[in-house]
Amino acid sequence: MPSAVDPEGRRLPIKLDTTSNGEFVPVPLSPANREANRLAHASAERNASRLNLSKRRFLVSACGAASTLLSLNAANAAAGRTGGYFELPAEAALEPLAARSVADQGEFIFDVQGHFIDTPKDNPKGPDVFVKDVFLDSDTDMMVLSFVPSRRDAEPVTIQAADAVRRIVEKLEGTHRLLLHGRVNPNQPGDLEGMDELAGRWGVSAWKTYTQYGPGGRGFFLTDEVGVRFVEKARSLGVKVICIHKGLPFGPRSYEHSQCGDIGPIAKRFPDVKFLIYHSGFVTSVREQTYDPAAKRDGVDTLIRSLDESGVKPGSNVYAELGSTWRFLMRDPGQAAHAMGKLLRYCGEDNVLWGTDSIWYGSPQDQIQAFRTFQISAELREKHGYPQITPALRAKVFGLNAARVYGVSAAEVKKFAARDEVGRAKLAYQERPEPHFRTWGPKTRREFLRFAGSPR
Repeated sequence: MPSAVDPEGRRLPIKLDTTSNGEFVPVPLSPANREANRLAHASAERNASRLNLSKRRFLVSACGAASTLLSLNAANAAAGRTGGYFELPAEAALEPLAARSVADQGEFIFDVQGHFIDTPKDNPKGPDVFVKDVFLDSDTDMMVLSFVPSRRDAEPVTIQAADAVRRIVEKLEGTHRLLLHGRVNPNQPGDLEGMDELAGRWGVSAWKTYTQYGPGGRGFFLTDEVGVRFVEKARSLGVKVICIHKGLPFGPRSYEHSQCGDIGPIAKRFPDVKFLIYHSGFVTSVREQTYDPAAKRDGVDTLIRSLDESGVKPGSNVYAELGSTWRFLMRDPGQAAHAMGKLLRYCGEDNVLWGTDSIWYGSPQDQIQAFRTFQISAELREKHGYPQITPALRAKVFGLNAARVYGVSAAEVKKFAARDEVGRAKLAYQERPEPHFRTWGPKTRREFLRFAGSPR
């Protein structure tokens, strides 16, 4: 029976496209990216024929994902893009057991940056789309629902709407699949005062702030008076996890406040507070290289330099988060090797957190599959002191580190998730999955500008 979703197999399971999370202008694909997509489609047609499957059914399989990742390797190698690669055997493209051995490791996956957004009008059931994308079509066990910056009277997703989504998936026996952020911009009238309700009524698990956002387009630093008041208020309410958007600057709006110079000093001042640096300072226009303190580069280096200069050691109270950063960098594994290598070395292997910024990018499964197979080359490891990406390290990044931050038991969540309503629905769904392989965020500059022009 032909699939009702993408019956001709036009969409690849590893989604290399220009989609943005609405916080940066979509970046065109490189020639190597376009060649990777071309090779992946050609390989899928060839391999599907050899296995006597339709192209769509092949792409939905573990072999389809493996075949696509191998095509990415081939295109990057041909373009001379070295330093990182997807480590999987060639036979995984045709042998399901070999594909599943690398594509399905059973880790606890805790995504610390998810978003609930209105999906297109042809698919209006937003909460249902969210649950399918995140919990049925991916291996995600748990997620933190976050927010975009906005005025108090124009929130794109209100705390009430977010809580409604949580209720859909809150069908566990004694635990939760979805945690909530409380959005706070302390330089905006009313936000500091609103923290009491967010903590008391809504039970938020962490705070989310955007230091480059504020009245009149002016941001703030966490080391400013208003930033310190915010941290002190968070401590007094007993919610001592603060998530800060750093990097992915919103054009000219308070660009300096998107950089990480304030992170080291504020973390040093408040060692009992956990600071989660969303996007890790990453900037799409900055090519990630090895860290050089003398170079004063933008991007991830602003985070590392701030920690270095403040004497905040690896494994301390600063955590690097990968939402949109990994999704963008997996287009260029060489850059990814430097970015991941630096974060793991200078923030610490216990202080890098999995985040995907989905559902802007549709199901996060392709990001999971890419990271499950990603490896830093031996040459870069030896030259720059980057770690090897082992299964144990991946397990930390995928969820064990975040479980410690948020005080949850990975083992308990996995146990209950296997038998809650969502888990039972997933078990039935996996008999014949129908992932759509679509993305939901803006894909062109025009779409981005239309989104950015909405009230925020």
